[in-house]
Amino acid sequence: MFKKVMIHTKISIKFIVLFMISTFLIVGAIAFLYKPTYSVYINNEPIGYTENKAELQHKINDYIENGEEENGSIAFVQVANLPEYKLCLLKKDVIANDEEIFSKVKEQGVTYYRYYAVADDGEEKVYVSSFEEAEHVVSGLKEKNSSNLEKISIIEKYEETMQDLVTSEEAVSKLYVAPLTKVNIAKKGNTGSVNTSLKTSGGKANIGIALIRPISGVITSRFGVRSNIRKSSHTGLDIAASTGTPIGAAASGTVTFSGRKGSFGNMIVITHGNGVQTYYAHCSSLYVSAGTQVSQGQTIATVGSTGNSTGPHLHLEVRVNGVAYNPQNYVY
Repeated sequence: MFKKVMIHTKISIKFIVLFMISTFLIVGAIAFLYKPTYSVYINNEPIGYTENKAELQHKINDYIENGEEENGSIAFVQVANLPEYKLCLLKKDVIANDEEIFSKVKEQGVTYYRYYAVADDGEEKVYVSSFEEAEHVVSGLKEKNSSNLEKISIIEKYEETMQDLVTSEEAVSKLYVAPLTKVNIAKKGNTGSVNTSLKTSGGKANIGIALIRPISGVITSRFGVRSNIRKSSHTGLDIAASTGTPIGAAASGTVTFSGRKGSFGNMIVITHGNGVQTYYAHCSSLYVSAGTQVSQGQTIATVGSTGNSTGPHLHLEVRVNGVAYNPQNYVY
């Protein structure tokens, strides 16, 4: 019995030794011919191999966070499909292609830039590189007592295209608006000349310029209507707004009248060329005098209820060669 056990034991030992030798030879052969590596896939499509998954992924993560440009304004890079890794054995004569994989990742990359817009009344005017610079712009406008300070805002932007950036000093220069000064309205006589003819036209003249709304508000009386508070049909458009609401020039031009004019109350007339004029009546305050060059949107007066008026509103007229046309043909 003992002899049989010894024989079986010797046979088992031989089998184990042969198995270990075979395993060692197989592992040795694999180690000699192959190397452990990672196959890389993007959107389930194989794109190559990497021997160092951590190093490649670190490089990709750094690209996503910072981009490759030496530009402090880059916020991040958006990559649609990140690579996936699967462990495999690769023949030693096959070379890993990390740079090619990285290039394929970059092909998907969309760079987003971070910068700051400084807006005036919601309209983006200038762009700076940092929030600190934007705050310097606001501080600079405050020091100069710019009249538009309450309308200035800072907007953080994330965009695929970079705007032209300016320094905070350049931004202050572009945004600054001198404090408004009221024009003294003479009790006798007026500054400049004005045509208050009651002649109107129901057609539409080609004025050759684009007008913008002087104020936002509710239209309370339209062109051509008749009323018991006026002698003839309405020569303009009435837009109701609170007293003191800033009135902007509908287009650039030259102020040819600034003063008080009978039932119109305090009025501004701007001449735009080619016989085209715009009238702004019933104002509470006037900020420009006759002879002043004004730009489109520039504050020229404030809403009031002077003259023949039943409440605060702007009476707006559009005249061509002295004839009043419906302002709604051009604005509102």
